[in-house]
Amino acid sequence: MSPHRKHFALCVLAGLSFTSAQAPLGIWPGVLFGFALSVWLLRASASPRRALWTGWSIGASYFATSLIWIVEPFLVDFAATAWMAPFALFLMASGLALFWAVPFWGAAKLGKPVTILALWPLAEYAHSVLFSGFPWGLSAYAWVDTPIAQIAAWLGPHGLGALTLALAALPVFVGLRLGGALGLAGLLGLAGLGLMRLGDTPPQTDDAPIIRLTQPNAPQHQKWDPDYAPIFFRRLTLATAAAPRPDLVVWPETSLPTWLNDADQALELITDAAAGVPVLIGAQRYEGLRAYNSLALLDEAGRISQIYDKHHLVPFGEYLPLEAVFSKFGMGVLAETYSGFTPGAGPALIDLGPIGKALALICYEAVFPHQMTSADGRPRFLLHVTNDAWFGTWSGPYQHLAQAQFRAIEQGLPLLRSANTGITASIDANGQILSSLALGKSGYLDAALPPRFTPTLYARFADIPALLILLALFCVTILPYRSPKR
Repeated sequence: MSPHRKHFALCVLAGLSFTSAQAPLGIWPGVLFGFALSVWLLRASASPRRALWTGWSIGASYFATSLIWIVEPFLVDFAATAWMAPFALFLMASGLALFWAVPFWGAAKLGKPVTILALWPLAEYAHSVLFSGFPWGLSAYAWVDTPIAQIAAWLGPHGLGALTLALAALPVFVGLRLGGALGLAGLLGLAGLGLMRLGDTPPQTDDAPIIRLTQPNAPQHQKWDPDYAPIFFRRLTLATAAAPRPDLVVWPETSLPTWLNDADQALELITDAAAGVPVLIGAQRYEGLRAYNSLALLDEAGRISQIYDKHHLVPFGEYLPLEAVFSKFGMGVLAETYSGFTPGAGPALIDLGPIGKALALICYEAVFPHQMTSADGRPRFLLHVTNDAWFGTWSGPYQHLAQAQFRAIEQGLPLLRSANTGITASIDANGQILSSLALGKSGYLDAALPPRFTPTLYARFADIPALLILLALFCVTILPYRSPKR
């Protein structure tokens, strides 16, 4: 094998290592090996151009394998949209890989490979916020089922990802023996801090509200079929009516089988089933020619008393960016509405009376750590309704769940999740899953609302501390550099 092919093969291996660390596999050593091998490959790159190609190859192999679920939405209507699936995966992986290629090129161009410790996490942050943002698959999510995930309560996913990179890169920069020892000591230290936070969990109270999370298990290709929609609706109404009575019932995203504006008969059936219990219903609604993906509160009297409209929509799934360009190629949105949804006003709380206020998150909104704040103050809990039938049955639903767990850790708030096909779950303020309904199972889950922490450092300051540390690190690593004399 030629040196160039060997180098490329190692890039692919690094990318696959990152993928192995993400859900559903969750082999967390993969993120450490991937970082270490990537930094070694950067140092082995003979030129900035080679480093650029190295970073892109690692990123492309990672995103192409970890985001394989991205093809699933295009296969729902196979005849109409299946042709787009390979292009969607290629373009997504290639585009996101550029965010990895640039820091590799920059570190090589500066002649200081150590600057990658700051540039790479900054690039992860950039692809989380630029062009509407896509923070899916951040390196920190590899720790979701370990105590180290608790560090996100202070530094968020980007800060935790930067720490992971730094510890993994120590053997490359300071030598295998010393670097390995320092890296292991650092990981044990982080785990110790995480265990301390896990041991400081507020106790569950006996009078906690009981919230019923429903899961009708409606496959996307049957969800709106007139022959099947009544079946899923009946599953939800039966779950709503089941004894003993909870304090609140939650239906998943777009679970109402008709427009909310035209749902008087359906709402009467839900009110009868609820028998005085308020119900939060995922529904589509319209105002004039504008459609919204919403969460509506059906109160004890059977009236729609509050509505939250999803504000962060899925590009191509719920709206078409650069519509004048893409529509020429026959592309449209994959959502049920013909011309897509309109974004709502922004993050908002739903007042649930004695239960407290909930920050509503509809599907994709739960993947944005920096958007968990609201002008209305701090919520009692996070409420996530989603339709993960779009994500298939392999990696997508599990990765989506892992990100929801991180939102709970970062905010110090419990998160309750009602998913159309799964995974419905009750998650405590440490991100631990207390109870759940498996993917592909219909039913409901009665969850006692877990207690919340006081606001975490991340809840107060978001990514500012981590970004300041990364910028300071970049300045420190760049100081010894001097431009070569000409």
